[in-house]
Parts: sequence; C-alpha cells; structure tokens
Amino acid sequence: MLFELANHNPDIQSLLEKGYALRVDGTRLVVRDIPYLDSNGGLQTGAFVANLMFVDQRRVRQDDHQVYFAGSAPYGLDGRPIPNLGGGPVSIPLNKTDIVVQRSFSNKPAGGFPNFFEKIEHYVRVISGPAMERHGVTPFTFNIDREAAGASVFKVHDTLTTRAEIGDLSQVFKEEVVAIIGLGGTGSYLLDFMVKTPVQEIRAFDADQYYVHNAFRSPGRLRDDELGQSKAVVYAGRYENFRSGLAIQQKFIDKSSAADLEGVTFAFVCVDRGSARAEIFDLLISLGIPYIDVGMGLDRAQGALAGMVRATYYAPEQAEQVRQMQLAEMVDHPNDEYRRNVQVAELNALNACLAVIKYKQIKRFYVDDNAAYHMLMGITDLKTFMERVA
Repeated sequence: MLFELANHNPDIQSLLEKGYALRVDGTRLVVRDIPYLDSNGGLQTGAFVANLMFVDQRRVRQDDHQVYFAGSAPYGLDGRPIPNLGGGPVSIPLNKTDIVVQRSFSNKPAGGFPNFFEKIEHYVRVISGPAMERHGVTPFTFNIDREAAGASVFKVHDTLTTRAEIGDLSQVFKEEVVAIIGLGGTGSYLLDFMVKTPVQEIRAFDADQYYVHNAFRSPGRLRDDELGQSKAVVYAGRYENFRSGLAIQQKFIDKSSAADLEGVTFAFVCVDRGSARAEIFDLLISLGIPYIDVGMGLDRAQGALAGMVRATYYAPEQAEQVRQMQLAEMVDHPNDEYRRNVQVAELNALNACLAVIKYKQIKRFYVDDNAAYHMLMGITDLKTFMERVA
C-alpha cells in the first residue's frame, strides 16, 4: 500500500526518497524513527501519525495542520518543553501496536501545509531539531517497514521503479530464479546488474579466489581484506545489505551439478574455458533451462586491441540447434589475448549489458523488434551484428 501511494503521490514519494521511515496504517500515515529530547536532555525516539484523506484508491491529500505523536513531551535545548505545539494528550487506535499515540500537536505556519512532505518537514524541524543538534542524529533512517514492502526482495526501496510507474513491468521477474555460472570479469558485472533486478532468487557459482586482477575488471570498491578470499565470500558481502534471495556458492558447475540448478528458470554462462562451457551446456540443455552464454575475443591489431563481445541465447526448443552452429568456443585456448589484458572492465561491463538487455527482452520488459538469438558487437567500429530466428 505504501509504495502504491508513493507511485501516485509525489509528496509521499519525496518523504521516502529523503529517508523517512514510513508506514501506512489504515487511513493514517506513520512516520517512525523521529528523534527528540526528553526532560533530562536525553535522546528519545517517537513517531508522527497523520490522517490520510483519500481522493481515490491511489491518491491522498493533506487537509489539516495537526499530527499525532507517539512519545513523551519533547523538550528544547534549554531544558524546557517546546513551546507553541498546542494539542494535548490523546489516544487513537492503530492496527500495528508497536506505535502508541500519546498526544497531538498543532503548530500551523502562515498559509498552512500544501502537502504531507511540507507538513512532516515542519514538525521535524520543530520537534527533532534540538535532538539533531545535540546528538547528531537524523530521522532519515531509510527503515522500510517489511510488511509495507510486501514481497519485495530489496532491502532498500526501489524509488526509480515507483517514480517511473513501471511497477507492472517489473512483475515479469517476480517468479524468476536466475543462475549466474562464473564470476569473472563479465560474470561479476552481470551479477551487479541482476542484483538490482527484482528476480525472486539469484544463484551464483564460482570456485576461484578474488585477487588483484579481479578488482580491475569487476564493479565496486576494493578492500584489502577481500584479496585472497573466495569470490563467493567477497560478492556476498558486497550485496547482502541490498537484497534477499541471493546465494553465492564457492563451486564450479559441471555435468554433475543438476541439483544445484533445480528450480532455476534462466541461466547466464560466463566462463572463459571452452571445455567447462561444453559441460555446462550439456547440463542446461538436458534440464531444459534457457540460457545466455557470453564471450569476448581480443587480439592485437596495429599495436592496439581489437575484437568483439558476444551474447548468444539458447532457448530450450532450439538450444541444440544453436549449439551445433558453434557460435561459442567449446575448446580451451591458453594463449587467448583476453587472459593477458586485465584492464578491460568496460568490455566486461558491455558484454554483461548485452546479456542482461537480451534477457529482459525475452521477459518482455524491453521491446524486442529483432528476435535475435546471437549478438556480436565489434570493438573497432561499435557495430552490432545479429542473427535472428528464421
């Protein structure tokens, strides 16, 4: 309900984006984590409650200048009760009993409040201002009510989706269980993109350790204590506070890994050894899992690097046919130039972008006018070549 309101009410959206801990309780807006000073100058935390006047099922308006407050009487830096608050002791019932309203406040500025954002900001300045100054705290905790968030996999509110009003499109990912096989250069960027996609679950697999060369072709910051750890531990640590439904395992996927892929609805293959790719293809085709394989080919031309990046889609009904076209390497090439040039993060990211865009086209999040199953982008001219379904 909260995010639906934010979708259609810019003032509610602004409160969320600033970091207020909001909740909708029936026909009332609750703003939690409001700091204030008690009579001894100590830091306390309360909550504002404001009536929601529904224009229709999705739009609300602010129609009075009062707020209810869950907390004791707030004090100023001078040790006296904050003046000109009006109101008085009151009790109102709420559906969730962790917030108990004890009083109301009435502090109306000239002209009143045009919307909820201005109203809450005003009372925060009056009531929280002393606590913010003395204790260095703020009410901007981004503390999302998990019940308000519903079934969202994100631990932070996806404000862009609500602002753009594309929540209906994002529903296409709701039941998706995605596997990412290999967390090298392209795989690590692909993981970063998919973490921010509202799929139900992500399973990532890589048995290698994280070293300096990985830092040069992967997203995010580098900490000294990450070097030498498994990629599974490093990437799990980077994203654990962003979303749920993320499992990264320190292992390779091969023909014996059917149990690891049980329930997977889509897979990305991001390995640089042809022999490993061959086993993974065998497994995915046997399980009927659609997948995209990525690859990069580089060589030196006139003193500089040239080559292309590739993303190939293997739909279950034509996976074996596409495989027989030999679009992806199935043998090992130990002298591949790519292995000796680690500072190609932009190509890894580009390769991951091609794969994710294609995946989102398959899911009908993006329009797909080409129905291409094989995409190549040249480095020298940035032209894209596509092979389409006949």
